[in-house]
Amino acid sequence: MSQSSGVRTPSKITSAAPAHGVAGWLIALLAVASGMTVANLYYAQPLLSSLRDVFHISTATAGTLITLTQVGYVIGMVFLVPLGDRLEKRGLITVLLTVTTLALVAAGLATGFPMLLTASLISGATSVVAQILVPFAASLAPDHARGRIVGRVMSGLLTGILLSRTLSSLVSDVAGWRVVYLGSAVLMALLAVALRAALPKHAPTTTVPYHHVLRSTAALVRRHPALLRRGLYQAAMFGAFSAFWTTVSYVLTGPRFHYSPVGVGIFALVGAAGAAIAPLAGHWADHGLTRRMTGAAFAAAALAFALAGFGGHSVVLIALAAILIDMAVQTTLILGQHTVYQLDAGARARLNSAFIATFFLGGALGSQLGSIAYRAGGWGAVSVLGAALPVLALLYWTTEHRRARRTPDRGAE
Repeated sequence: MSQSSGVRTPSKITSAAPAHGVAGWLIALLAVASGMTVANLYYAQPLLSSLRDVFHISTATAGTLITLTQVGYVIGMVFLVPLGDRLEKRGLITVLLTVTTLALVAAGLATGFPMLLTASLISGATSVVAQILVPFAASLAPDHARGRIVGRVMSGLLTGILLSRTLSSLVSDVAGWRVVYLGSAVLMALLAVALRAALPKHAPTTTVPYHHVLRSTAALVRRHPALLRRGLYQAAMFGAFSAFWTTVSYVLTGPRFHYSPVGVGIFALVGAAGAAIAPLAGHWADHGLTRRMTGAAFAAAALAFALAGFGGHSVVLIALAAILIDMAVQTTLILGQHTVYQLDAGARARLNSAFIATFFLGGALGSQLGSIAYRAGGWGAVSVLGAALPVLALLYWTTEHRRARRTPDRGAE
């Protein structure tokens, strides 16, 4: 393994930023690119009612579009992201964005719901570019500033998640749902060109065959207990996040608030306020506060769902809950990635692959359970489900300290 080749090569062109070794414009580009690509997973959420009417399908069937897109993302995390350690990253990013562009064009031109599902599965899988760019940024950064730089890139990614619903609602209201997909296809094509021109070449960190890369990814999970632990933490948090955002539109468009689809998209803007915590979470990670702030984030998420449940008649309280949930989820995500990236500098893409795949499965499950809970017991049931997930994570978190005292795990703190 040539660990140094993956770090020193790009540093030659980024020496203009002596404070942390990475040029500010490159951090900004990586943040924007991460946000734009991950947004492809969420554009459909405010479009479900329109798609249901267009394709004459049930609400439950329309909801499978969200789940299948997230399943595609998990597939990409398992089978494509590990290639970030095996192949030259700039070329891999270009290929994936090209496929994403074609899949989004197919989605925008879909003549039936199965075609839209297939295109969304493919675009979901190749939109993992965001999860190649984040470890790319981590590899460029020196140890003392890695948390801050990853936090800045992640703030772009998380802003993309949160703003995607608003953008999708506004565009579909003005020009129709197809333009949402076709417009994103144009953005992905432009992004492919921009990243190809701007990114430094980044040498592979391993030369083993692809099937060995996949096998080694599974081995990393067994070798590093902190990787599985952080993945399960985030699975619980992302499951709660997905349950909230999958069902809150039903509440807002229902008889209590009478929001239009555009109104739901505008409401999603409140969640963007939570992205402001990303650099702060990176600062906490750099200063050894990972475990302490992880527990605090679990408690904050549970409190937020309690607030959402009791405040079901107040859109202000629901909005405050949304901000708290997003802040908590982003905090545990950045703290988790900081921990994971410390485990093996030569396998960051594979570590990230296992980490993200684990918690996106939690997100897909949270979306489905949230829909089931809402049908069974309304917003109150969703609030109970959402609070239960971080509480379970918090209970698991209490075992971390006892385990660390018996067998200290590198990166656990």
